[in-house]
Amino acid sequence: MATPATTDEAMTTPQPEIPGGWSDFYDNRIDPIIRYAKRNPPLIVGLSLLSVLMIFVGLGHLFYDHEQFRPLSAPTREAPSWEYPFGTDTQGRDLFAVAIRGTPLTLRIGLIAGSVAVIVGTVVAFLAAYYRGWVDSLVRLFVDVGLTIPPLLILVLIAINISGGLTVDQMGLAIATVAWVFPARTIRAQVLVLREKSYVEIARLSGSSGLSIIFKEMMPNLIPYITASFVTSVAAGILASIGLEAIGLGPFDSPTLGMTIFWNIQFSSIILGMWWWWLPPVITIIFVFVGLFMISAGLDEWSNPRLRKSV
Repeated sequence: MATPATTDEAMTTPQPEIPGGWSDFYDNRIDPIIRYAKRNPPLIVGLSLLSVLMIFVGLGHLFYDHEQFRPLSAPTREAPSWEYPFGTDTQGRDLFAVAIRGTPLTLRIGLIAGSVAVIVGTVVAFLAAYYRGWVDSLVRLFVDVGLTIPPLLILVLIAINISGGLTVDQMGLAIATVAWVFPARTIRAQVLVLREKSYVEIARLSGSSGLSIIFKEMMPNLIPYITASFVTSVAAGILASIGLEAIGLGPFDSPTLGMTIFWNIQFSSIILGMWWWWLPPVITIIFVFVGLFMISAGLDEWSNPRLRKSV
């Protein structure tokens, strides 16, 4: 039986912390994220801006009748009110519903264009820079020619030759056909640098295949740079889509941000004094581009060792 003295001593002896508890989780998971956020505020600001837009769209889909984005048979032009928070346009469309439906569609165009452009550009860049020879010469020819031709001209030619007009997905793919050349050029330059690194030469001398070296040795080192290129391509795709839609070559059945700008131009909303028609899409576009720019700046700090700051 334990004596009272030994019992009191056991009660006052500090107990060891259970491994894997909250303290360990905070030190290993939460604290590094907080410290990185403090040293890279542009990335946090950019993600916050886009998160605000996503929350707005998500709550709108859950709690608002977003099917009112279509024109009414008896249109009425109304200023913002409790019934219509963003007012209505000259065709009677609820502009709050238009913003809820149009914002994700515009982001979808940018994501499709950026994804396809970066994937194609990355594959082409690795084939050209690693294997060199005639493949590299051919890729450089296509890239140099593609960079000299105005991309908007090519997109206009594509749009006017598609019967029925472009859909949202088709517009993303059309933009990707001209957007891959810039990622291909920049990623190729990075691959040329990595190709001469000692660890790549050692892997080559050890008998590793070209694909093995590309995916196991080179690709992991380029993921931060490819991610930054993807964000830039998404922003460029959104800008190109807004430009096409503003001149009337977008999907007329989709309330994207660019098509909202087009209808503003068609019906002269500024002259009519309908500030509630053109102001929401302009603010949304500013949020999107500032958010993507800040994310790109933050990823540049992540991918470029020279820009990394000490904690």
